[in-house]
Amino acid sequence: MEAVMPLEVEIPSLRVLVDSEMEEVEWEKVRYEQLNLISEKRIAAICHHQLYQKRMAKSYDKKVRPRGFHEGDLVLKKILSLPGEDQSKWAPNYEGPYVVKKAFSGGALLLSRMDGEDLVRPVNSDSIRKYYA
Repeated sequence: MEAVMPLEVEIPSLRVLVDSEMEEVEWEKVRYEQLNLISEKRIAAICHHQLYQKRMAKSYDKKVRPRGFHEGDLVLKKILSLPGEDQSKWAPNYEGPYVVKKAFSGGALLLSRMDGEDLVRPVNSDSIRKYYA
């Protein structure tokens, strides 16, 4: 008997049919049943994957706390260092405080300094922390 791939053992091919000496009608019936089982297994795997994603999203959403910024809030802005700059371990990570002038729905904020001077560009709320005085 010649070598057979593991896939052909689960789903017999015509070569395995000849070796096992099954009748062609019986082989077609077995083959059709196995093909139906494959689609059922695929559907079961898809359902399992969707349930797993829902469970993961639910557990992640439990830990997420929304951060909302409103006009007039005091905030600190993260200092983004450039790759060429040498930043020491003891350098400050945030600068400010700034005042939120306007908060947009997408998370962008318009900030102004404490003396009233506005910053030129809006800032993403991911690089902002609330300042508690």
